[in-house]
Amino acid sequence: MAASIKPVAQAFIALRAHDPEAVSAIHAAQRHLPEGAGLTRLRRWRLVELRGALPERAEVEDLLHRSTQFYNPSKEKCTVRRHEEDAVPVVPDEQVLLVTERGGERRPSAERWWRHETGERVEVREGLVWGLTFADGTDAARAAESLALATSRDCGLFANPHAQSCKLTEGAPPLGWLAGRTGVLRPRRKGRVR
Repeated sequence: MAASIKPVAQAFIALRAHDPEAVSAIHAAQRHLPEGAGLTRLRRWRLVELRGALPERAEVEDLLHRSTQFYNPSKEKCTVRRHEEDAVPVVPDEQVLLVTERGGERRPSAERWWRHETGERVEVREGLVWGLTFADGTDAARAAESLALATSRDCGLFANPHAQSCKLTEGAPPLGWLAGRTGVLRPRRKGRVR
């Protein structure tokens, strides 16, 4: 008998105001890294994924909104995705990087809060998502891959491969992306990734 697949919900959380880290990162990429020359827009979200016995999207949104374990509604906005066809804040041609602390993506305190509120056990994981848009004529996938892992002072920007994991996809990431193996990037010699 096949193991049952647990339902997943994704919460894309972004600052309501301009994001100073994204502003700093786009300027560094455009000015100091050859692959950043074609970068026209850079956005950042925290991605929280919940896996387990989950209610439908409206109730998940209500639960997330009630707890600072997940986000601060006064300073941040949250887009919840419960099914593959639900809207996400990324656009189809946007290169999407997921950066996680290796072995540190679980959120036990959020799991305890959820169980206290609902009586249900869930697994909560969190990572940082960067959305990169490139100018027409740029090999966007290649440029995003080159910018992903910081392997030297003049190569890469978003993830330290010694302590962090990085995944890359184009457009909407799959549900369960944090726990899955889709799109994992690994460093190669001479600053390139494979």
